[in-house]
Amino acid sequence: MKKIVCLSLLLLSCNIVLSQSKVSQSKSELNSSSSSSGNSGNSGSGRSNSSSDDDDEVSIWVEITWGIFKYGFIGDYKHEDHLYSNLTDYPYYNKESGNYENYEVNEAENSKKNFRFDLQNNLLYSTKDLYANHFKLKIRPFQYFYVQTDFRQIFEKNKATHATDRLSLFNFNLGYDRVRLENFNLGWTIGSIYVGNEVKKAGFSFGLNTEIFIGHNISLLAAAKWSTINSQPVHVYELEAKYHVKRGFVSLGYEHLKIASPTYNFVSLGGGIYLN
Repeated sequence: MKKIVCLSLLLLSCNIVLSQSKVSQSKSELNSSSSSSGNSGNSGSGRSNSSSDDDDEVSIWVEITWGIFKYGFIGDYKHEDHLYSNLTDYPYYNKESGNYENYEVNEAENSKKNFRFDLQNNLLYSTKDLYANHFKLKIRPFQYFYVQTDFRQIFEKNKATHATDRLSLFNFNLGYDRVRLENFNLGWTIGSIYVGNEVKKAGFSFGLNTEIFIGHNISLLAAAKWSTINSQPVHVYELEAKYHVKRGFVSLGYEHLKIASPTYNFVSLGGGIYLN
């Protein structure tokens, strides 16, 4: 009798695990409240240094921190000419420039401040039961920074319930290209991520991205965004190749998402357009 009861409990637990899709597991883990009890550290101990020494030490660390931020994340506008490179109407408009072009090539023409919308939509495929859509909007008011919004909608067919589980991811970011060369740009993004549906929680997001223009109307893009919600990781990684045709492009790539403990791997296929 005991064996029958144990076997029944084992089958029931297996059925519960199998009936939970990756999407529902991500939702469940993002919703689970993790009470992180932070240890209140030791109260400050006595200091033997004089107040003047403390002030000097603080000022040194402030200067170091400011130097790292300025030269590492912003750049030196007095000595780095590439920071003044102008935004192009669209990549390869002149058959060689990418997102930026050297302002000294034609200073009179490039003195204009271009305003550009980058619109893109990709279909993401993993299996016949797991797929998604990724819409991306990038607003570039000029060459100095941009605002980017990503919306991903994930669909997964639950084999046990025969229902379709959905999960929505929104990224809202301010982006800055630290390096703005004619065939290469490298930068960072900072902002927030929001998970919809039954989760409805937001978190801080930080990312890095780069795009290389290798000629023949082809560019290669890599991007990553890291964030946490309810102490659970929500990370996004992208690799993509684009073929540019005037103001439009087609793209083929790969996306890897980690939402709590489940991971999602997609092949992406889509395209976009550049508007002024």
